[in-house]
Amino acid sequence: MAFQDFDKISQRVQQQKQQKVKKKITIAVVASVIAIVAAAAVCVFAFRSHHDSPRPEVQTNHVQPSPQAQKDNSKTAPVVQNNPQPAPEVQNNKPQPTPEAQNNNPPPTPSNPIINIAEKEVKTVCAGTDYVQTCEESLLKAMNNNASPHPKDTIIASFTVLSEEIEKVIKQASADLKFDTPFKKAAFDDCLSLLNDAKEELNSTVSSIEGIDLDKVVSIASDMNNWMSAVLSYQQTCIDGFPDGDQDKAALEKMLKNGKELGSNALAIVSQVGSIVEKFQLPDVKSRKLLVVEDEGIYPGWMNRENMRMLKKADTTNLTPNVTVAKDGSGNFTTVSAALSAMPKDYIGRYVIYVKEGVYEENVVVAKNMVNVTIYGDGSQKSVITGSKNYVDGVPTFQTATFAALGEGFMAQSIGFRNTAGPEKHQAVALRVQSDRSIFLNCRMEGYQDTLYAQTHRQFYRSCYITGTVDFIFGDAAAVFQNCMMYVRTPLENQQTAVTAQGRVDKRETTGFVIQNSHILADEKLEHEKGKFKSYLGRPWKEYSRTIVMESQIGDLIQPEGWLEWSGNFALNTLYYAEFNNKGPGANTSGRVKWAGYKVINREEAMNFTVGPFVQGDSWLKNPNIPVRFGMYT
Repeated sequence: MAFQDFDKISQRVQQQKQQKVKKKITIAVVASVIAIVAAAAVCVFAFRSHHDSPRPEVQTNHVQPSPQAQKDNSKTAPVVQNNPQPAPEVQNNKPQPTPEAQNNNPPPTPSNPIINIAEKEVKTVCAGTDYVQTCEESLLKAMNNNASPHPKDTIIASFTVLSEEIEKVIKQASADLKFDTPFKKAAFDDCLSLLNDAKEELNSTVSSIEGIDLDKVVSIASDMNNWMSAVLSYQQTCIDGFPDGDQDKAALEKMLKNGKELGSNALAIVSQVGSIVEKFQLPDVKSRKLLVVEDEGIYPGWMNRENMRMLKKADTTNLTPNVTVAKDGSGNFTTVSAALSAMPKDYIGRYVIYVKEGVYEENVVVAKNMVNVTIYGDGSQKSVITGSKNYVDGVPTFQTATFAALGEGFMAQSIGFRNTAGPEKHQAVALRVQSDRSIFLNCRMEGYQDTLYAQTHRQFYRSCYITGTVDFIFGDAAAVFQNCMMYVRTPLENQQTAVTAQGRVDKRETTGFVIQNSHILADEKLEHEKGKFKSYLGRPWKEYSRTIVMESQIGDLIQPEGWLEWSGNFALNTLYYAEFNNKGPGANTSGRVKWAGYKVINREEAMNFTVGPFVQGDSWLKNPNIPVRFGMYT
């Protein structure tokens, strides 16, 4: 049994508390200074009034789904999302300031060097984004009172303006949109939840970097990229909750247009943090040590010693479960949901729930505030959590999950997650994972269409058994699957099957699915009739879909072309689908698709998708109790 407490939660919470204390001290100091200055001003005014003639006073301008539906609102044939490249003149022209900005900030002149510095920095940073004009206008407005602009201020401003934009959309959508069906009302509830998650993670990111030096900001660039990738995904998932052609979907898409551009820009800025340091000739941080060794443990370089101590204390296999769940009443609780509800608020350390053998019919949510939760059972076919919510019965795909893991650092071992809705009910999720740095060991995910929703953030699956039919591993996470068994089941008569449908929406997102040293096979029933159905490794749900299959066994159920288009030419030039050193009758690449985005890669390129570089596994998976391969198997 492997248990591990992850450091990032405590570190980010601690930083936020420190920032609040600093702000209170700063406010007190500023208030004192203002009082002193005011008193001095009164004296000076009284003195000068006897010697100066009167001056003029300064004027200050102040659809309900049907059984016939083949795909839900979240994964219908998508419209191409264009990321327009800015025209050359946009990059060279300054944005026109608003009247307010003209009153507060005179045009740049040699006598106003501060404005020139801010504008120069913003233009330099924004040149590397896809929406240059949006970037320049938003950041110049956000930084117009910054007397000493610094690259870190620009990074923080990119997050802040996006958070403010999302808050504006939440208020506007809540006030303007009215929904005529329970289904659309439920989809909007999901949307609000996702947008609030985006705002929360943006604000948490700002708190994480406000009090640290730029070299440390560079050292957590991978974390920021992960968080920003999730924020982009949240916005898109909000829109996807509504059917194509729906007027409410169109309205939401219009409201979020600026937010999606700001999100893309923020991600671009984070992606170029290292080059920003070089451009502004700041101290070279390339030689920094990202990890430090402490008592033979490996931890991120930005973690303080107290957090290291807490991590080491919790990093053991000898923990006793906090609570036991038993269907027969022999434990503390009879349901998993009740055990989670009893978890103390602000619990420090890893909260462990043991689920005894039994089938538990319930829909479970590990909420965002439930961090570092471990749930383990007596075996993936003995301790099973099951449900049957589905799209055809009027439930948005997002809400069909039998089990949803949101809290950071979630871990599951030797337990099963099941959705029994069946292929005729279409979208029916068994497991939805939003948790960052989540781990699944020896688990079982059973369903048909959309079995595993690997939604966002970094995820690791080892020796798991995953079954399904259409897009049964989908989402926009950065997920690595090692030593997993992926069994394709028999679909409906008119369906084709696809193992994956990855949903990367921006070319700079660090997300994608990596299937390594695993097996992709037909289950026992399909094995006897696989000639009736066509099966594929995956298809592109979004424009920059990314999936890598390497060192795996591929059965003969997979068609020679390997991959299936989503709709016409959508995403075929922008996706990234790759294969490396696979084996089995379905692994022959000579007949594969000829898309610009598909490639057979070499070992050097494949190494980029191993656990260390792809999900930064060195900082959270390097534990003797977690079976993980950091490099290649061959």
